[in-house]
Amino acid sequence: MGSKKVSMPKNTQTNSSDYGAKDIQVLEGLEPVRKRPGMYIGSTGPDGLHHLVWEVLDNSLDEAMAGFAKNIEITLLPGNRVQVADDGRGIPIEKHPQTKKSTLETVLTVLHAGGKFGSGAYKVSGGLHGVGVSVVNALSIYLKAEVSRDSAKYQQEYSRGKPKYQVKKIGTSRQTGTTIVFEPDPEIFKEIKFDEKRILQHLRQQAYLTSGVKLTFVDARESIKGGPETYTFYFEGGLASYVKYLTNGAVPKHENIFYAKGEKDGILVEVAMRYTEEFEIYEEGFANNIHNPEGGTHITGFRSALTRMLNDCAKKNNLLKGEEALTGDDVREGMTAVVSVKIRDPQFEGQTKAKLGNPEAKSAVEAVVAEGLADFFERNPQDARAIAEKSLLAAKARKAAKAARQTVLRKGILEGLTLPGKLADCSSRDPEESELYLVEGESAGGSAKQARDRRFQAILPLRGKILNVERARLDKILESKEIRALVIALGAAIAEDFDIEKVRYQRIVIMTDADVDGSHIRALLLTLFYRYFKPIIERGYLYIAQPPLYSIQVGKSDIRYAYTEEEKDRIVAEIRKLKSEKAVISKKAAKKATQAAEQEESAEMEKVSGVNIQRYKGLGEMNPDQLWITTMDPANRILLQVTIENAKEADRIFDILMGDEVLPRKKFIQTHAKSVQNLDI
Repeated sequence: MGSKKVSMPKNTQTNSSDYGAKDIQVLEGLEPVRKRPGMYIGSTGPDGLHHLVWEVLDNSLDEAMAGFAKNIEITLLPGNRVQVADDGRGIPIEKHPQTKKSTLETVLTVLHAGGKFGSGAYKVSGGLHGVGVSVVNALSIYLKAEVSRDSAKYQQEYSRGKPKYQVKKIGTSRQTGTTIVFEPDPEIFKEIKFDEKRILQHLRQQAYLTSGVKLTFVDARESIKGGPETYTFYFEGGLASYVKYLTNGAVPKHENIFYAKGEKDGILVEVAMRYTEEFEIYEEGFANNIHNPEGGTHITGFRSALTRMLNDCAKKNNLLKGEEALTGDDVREGMTAVVSVKIRDPQFEGQTKAKLGNPEAKSAVEAVVAEGLADFFERNPQDARAIAEKSLLAAKARKAAKAARQTVLRKGILEGLTLPGKLADCSSRDPEESELYLVEGESAGGSAKQARDRRFQAILPLRGKILNVERARLDKILESKEIRALVIALGAAIAEDFDIEKVRYQRIVIMTDADVDGSHIRALLLTLFYRYFKPIIERGYLYIAQPPLYSIQVGKSDIRYAYTEEEKDRIVAEIRKLKSEKAVISKKAAKKATQAAEQEESAEMEKVSGVNIQRYKGLGEMNPDQLWITTMDPANRILLQVTIENAKEADRIFDILMGDEVLPRKKFIQTHAKSVQNLDI
């Protein structure tokens, strides 16, 4: 892409015959894993469950990075089992000099036993601690290891980290490689459900990072006509292809994707970057192919070089005057970047490897990126100017937004932090128990104010549809009275000034009508929180109220509520069964009851043999006592917690649904139209 190519150091790895028992070092035992699994895999929820897959996969990727594996396959098997197979060298099986057991058994049953502790077996490795596969073994009710090497095939099975028998030879083999099959322990994981999309996303990511290696995913959990679903990822373009994929659908700001690859002090650095017309910043950092969601020193080095080089570029083009300078946020607005380093001894924070800590990674990335950007700007002057001008526009917007934020905050201070007049605040000042309901319209707001428990529930009615923040900068956003009221009510500022520790409510509930307008308002509010109050979502403070769709009344006092069509049908069926048990009705009455039950479900009121069914189209139709019982009473209500499982995918969907481009939105609607149920037009 016009960047300077730097030759990579030659592969100096050991060959298959040199890789043996001496390369495996034992540091400590395995028992602590079952006692405190969260220390090793982060949690025992969905993230920890999938971390088991990543740990086994990391071993295969280590073989690929070392140049010994070209094919890796992950298969989801029936019975919650996962199989990971590679065509690498195969784990050694001879007796280990320290443990006096098979090396295979040592690797699988002893913590910190692996070929990653200075033996020379791996120059770079994702599995820093060497605990990966042994942790998976400890947390699995069943694990089987098959190794092909030295023209033979060997096998050993385990349960909760303990071998069932000695390593045994089960046949001959012309190939080499390792296959691990494991089944997570239900005593550790309450729910064992592997997410196909999450695994595919991870494999696609790894395929971009390990160009030239084929990664295959097979979902064989169910018997499917024509065979199981199979996906294969193989990319030659590396990170440049990955950035192109990440920015697919967005309008690029410049023609060429920036790409740099080089080596500094033994650290291999690869970086790709592209600017689009969006405002959001997206960065991904990897160390030895391990995703570091919290960044680290490699990301710091990238940011430092980018800020310095873009300031130099802007000054050379006479776009900056005097002491003016672009900030880090200015130069990164609208940027999508991926930074990958291969380093001999990575220092991560925790076994889950969320953040890279090596100081030398900062200087290595900074040097490679600075040299690459200098070359890129020289070769692509139009791209350089376009990027610099976007950064200058971001700087102007930052200053305007800062003035707008200060105006809003100063207004709150001058009024003695007086809360908006429309806010019906709660008496509690404890954020942990306080709730804020964002209610659509004055009518519903009036019902909610009467229904609430004043001690811990606050109500903020919102008039009409708030501004679509996906299409406006912050200074324009803060001109909205509704958004300003929300900012002051939350009490924690907005955007870069936002402080999650100052939030006045730790449950913020979006409560809108169950119609198209209500859905639109909910989408606008979700966009606002995602873009400007994301820590609220990340902390789990944001919820969506689930008011009932129907009230089902029998007689004067028996009232039940249904939150879905299926629940309504079930309740009606139960009532009908109960009534038939109490009295034998005539054929004529039975016929009449059947006809009543088959009335159109969209009717505002319908009668089913003495049963009144009311369809709620708005919160304002409910009496305060009904709204309390069904939607606001903590003992009865149903709240949907808003989470961000995949931030980039969420970002893409928000861009499609709420952005300026019409064509992607039209395509999205056409693709998903058939899956929409109960559309209220």
